[in-house]
Amino acid sequence: MEKRQLRIALAGNPNSGKTTIFNNLTGTRQKVGNWPGVTVEKKEGDIHQFGYDMKIIDLPGTYSLTPFSIEEIVARDFILDENPDVVIDIIDASNLERNLYLANQLRELDCKVIFALNMADVAKSRGFRIDAAKLSELLGVPVVFTVGNKNEGLDDLLKAAIALAESPLEIPEERKVRYSNDIESAILELRNFIKPRVDLSFPYNLRWTAVKLLEDDKIIKDRIREKIGAESRNILIKAEELRGKLSGRFDDDPEIVMTDERYGFIAGIIKEVLSISTRQRVDISRNIDLVLTNRFLGFPIFIFFIWAMFQVTFSLGAYPMEWIDAGVGYASVFFEYVLPDSLLKDLIVDGIIAGVGSIIIFLPNILLLFFCIALFEDTGYMARAAFLMDRIMHLIGLHGKSFIPMLMGFGCNVPAIIATRSLESRKDRILTILITPFMSCSAKLPVYIALAGTFFAAHAGTVIFIIYLFGILVAIITGRLFRTALLRGEDAPFVMELPPYRVPMMKNLLIHMWDRSKMFLKKMGGIILAGSIVIWVLSSFPQNIQYSKDYDAQIAQVNQAYEKKISSGESIDEAWRRLKKEALIKEIASAKEAERAEKSYIGRIGKVIEPFFQPIGIDWRGSVALLTGFVAKEIVISTMGVLYAAEGDSEGDSESDALRNALLKSGMTPLSALSMMIFVLLYVPCLATIGAITRETGSMKWTLFHIAFTTGVAWGMSFIVFQGGRLLGF
Repeated sequence: MEKRQLRIALAGNPNSGKTTIFNNLTGTRQKVGNWPGVTVEKKEGDIHQFGYDMKIIDLPGTYSLTPFSIEEIVARDFILDENPDVVIDIIDASNLERNLYLANQLRELDCKVIFALNMADVAKSRGFRIDAAKLSELLGVPVVFTVGNKNEGLDDLLKAAIALAESPLEIPEERKVRYSNDIESAILELRNFIKPRVDLSFPYNLRWTAVKLLEDDKIIKDRIREKIGAESRNILIKAEELRGKLSGRFDDDPEIVMTDERYGFIAGIIKEVLSISTRQRVDISRNIDLVLTNRFLGFPIFIFFIWAMFQVTFSLGAYPMEWIDAGVGYASVFFEYVLPDSLLKDLIVDGIIAGVGSIIIFLPNILLLFFCIALFEDTGYMARAAFLMDRIMHLIGLHGKSFIPMLMGFGCNVPAIIATRSLESRKDRILTILITPFMSCSAKLPVYIALAGTFFAAHAGTVIFIIYLFGILVAIITGRLFRTALLRGEDAPFVMELPPYRVPMMKNLLIHMWDRSKMFLKKMGGIILAGSIVIWVLSSFPQNIQYSKDYDAQIAQVNQAYEKKISSGESIDEAWRRLKKEALIKEIASAKEAERAEKSYIGRIGKVIEPFFQPIGIDWRGSVALLTGFVAKEIVISTMGVLYAAEGDSEGDSESDALRNALLKSGMTPLSALSMMIFVLLYVPCLATIGAITRETGSMKWTLFHIAFTTGVAWGMSFIVFQGGRLLGF
């Protein structure tokens, strides 16, 4: 008989190690998307173990199942409506009391639950001893110890999940959460009132439904209206009547009283199952935080870590970058010799390989950047960065929580803007959305590497770090301006959990790095390929150019003069004469190519917009590259690869060397290169980000304002850098 697939949901508090366990169970066999109707990330993975096919679903991390946030609603709705075979609650064993609140709520649901006491090694090191057998007996739920980052206990966890899934659903008496007599009486009365008014198709446990109605759960009230119809009105009136009685009895809302009683129950459980060693414990995380979150040392250390990240990204990435660069060069040479002269050959060599190849060589740098960001997250330092930035964020009327989306913007602005949903105030959300695109996303990194590597080779990493830091500074100044003029409001309080420091697992770091880098690779075969082809077409046509000079005749004259000197027998070294002849021919060919590019369709477009960019030191080719960057910032460098490298002496050069040589010969200076990097940093974000801004603000007015404002700021800052640098003699 064919075995059914088991669906196992992982629930748990943030920072409980849930994602680590999910990654260890599923590895790279993950599918990432969004839950239907919301932009909360959904992760699933399929595994085959112990003779069973299992689908592992990673639910959003929540502290409770009270439906206040999108994450809590998603997690609870999945358990209630999708009926997974087993729910595994990942509990931080070193912080048992806080984690048991969610665990207690899961016990109240009609589902099969297992508690995984994760980070058992951390709990032990802190002197905690948990009696798992006693905990299981008191709660009526199987309990398994795990150490997720060391892969310990995961097989036992899966075996327990399979055994529970195959057992009949019998909720033991211990699983029923008991409240005080008054509340229990109200629950029983409401349950008995509901029972005759619903049929067997009603999906929820009646006791749990009564509890939720007494807690005034608006979502459950809506579900009752949907599923019961006319009788729902009587049920809701009865629930409100009982809520009124309880409020009068306790002089407080029933939901607050029930929450207090849950915590009282948890406190009793803790006394029964948890013992703490009297030996002196050393809290390593607290000692580290004495330095890393110190009011004087913390911020300089944070700046150093960010600087080190870009140094690593640039210096270590240079080696694999050279290997990929050589591979792209070999591909170009291969097609150059294999294909006959034709438009197809030009398209492949000068369009696709020059465009896509100029981007793909930066893949190692992108991977390293995402690896470093994953390292910050997995060690627990990302939360400290938000804590450190809290004081600075208050300068613009925000709090450290707003800095988390901004930090995410270093990877990609789209999920960073979506992440602003975690902010409570609409004004805070809009303000954070408007300044987040000033955080330089990974798509801009290839532009910085190409320009900084060409004009600031010895200090490229430091220059890129300064560019990123400048983006943060502009965001802070802009935020202060917006808070004062457009989005006035009081500062929101900031309370954020600082998770314990953990040693990151290489496997998890690589999974996080790869997940984020896949989007970069997908763009290779999509928008960047299409953009490279469009740029090549516009730069290659029309083909019947009316040149200002007869370049072919000039080349023929050089050849004729060379032959004449050979026949005259002048006593000059022949090899030297040949080199001189080739140099003259290349100079003429380069001038011809430059005029051809200027008179192509893209050259005409560039000449039209060039006056706008001339005051900031950018020529028509750079102007076109920046224009195409509105679609996707990666296209900026692929456009430069097509336009600049096409005019350079690329014979025998790798893709990056050809672009570097062409940039050096194009008349661009270090000052104009810096101006262009500033413009790329600050000007209008890509189309995907514009779409995210429109969706999250719900207003085209804010979107158009953002486009105009960012482009104006970019031009103004680039103008100050370029013209100010010239006045100072740079």
